[in-house]
Amino acid sequence: MSEETGRFVPEDAGRLREALIEWYESDHRSFPWRETDDAYAILVCEVMSQQTQLDRVVDAWRAFLDRWPTVESLDAADRAAVVGFWSDHSLGYNNRARYLHEAAAQVVDEFDGSFPESPGELQELMGVGPYTANAVASFAFDAGDAVVDTNVKRVLYRAFDVPDDDEAFERVAQRLMPDGESRVWNNAIMELGGVACEKRPRCDEAGCPWREWCYAYQNGDFTAPDVPTQPDFEGSRRQFRGRIVRLLGTHDELAIDALGHRIRVDYAPNGEHGREWLRDLLTDLSEDGLVAVDDDGDETTARLQT
Repeated sequence: MSEETGRFVPEDAGRLREALIEWYESDHRSFPWRETDDAYAILVCEVMSQQTQLDRVVDAWRAFLDRWPTVESLDAADRAAVVGFWSDHSLGYNNRARYLHEAAAQVVDEFDGSFPESPGELQELMGVGPYTANAVASFAFDAGDAVVDTNVKRVLYRAFDVPDDDEAFERVAQRLMPDGESRVWNNAIMELGGVACEKRPRCDEAGCPWREWCYAYQNGDFTAPDVPTQPDFEGSRRQFRGRIVRLLGTHDELAIDALGHRIRVDYAPNGEHGREWLRDLLTDLSEDGLVAVDDDGDETTARLQT
């Protein structure tokens, strides 16, 4: 890949795709709209979540669908009641409620009550922009393009060094998404950004499936377009993991004490930040397939995995 689209995107993304989907399908946050392919219910969720955290959307979404369970019932509703519901549940700008009500009328009147399935057609609905149209096409019909929201941009920026450019993010996201699997893929990569690659990353805690490939994980720099400075990074394990990987990238191998003295000035073989501390870091890196540790008699050496 060129620098315009990310320097570290694997040419063969098969394993990367499999790792993310397996991670997502094995354990992810449970939201009720992930259990349906009803385009109306998904559109309601997407509009509600534009200004509201997902955890807060759940109750409002259920209450809205209890009151107006179909696109026809929303079309027949009094617009003032819809706007009043929106305001009562603190769902952001009330014009979104008006647009949603108008979109329901369009589906009933212009599409005979059946939602259009492509992102382009969905954008004909009132208040439905490119992102929302693509999300509905993906999650309702498995017929969308790659979704690129703030979370996805953060993932791509960190993992593959994609420049902070909307067109670059779109190109890389689309290249990574497996054909015909927009529903599971977009859910998975958004989940990755929501629970593992947050503003404050939780790579190890969340078991991020992309640590093997992630540029940020290897070099320790977790800045991103929406994270201008790295929180709580100085002195962290991630900082020293990154130093180890960078240093071993310039040496064939290093003895453990030579490595220790190069990554921190207060390294002391038998001290608090000594061999035991460093071996623990090396074990993590070894388990992640990044570093090989060789014990040869009295000397332990480390090198990058090949």
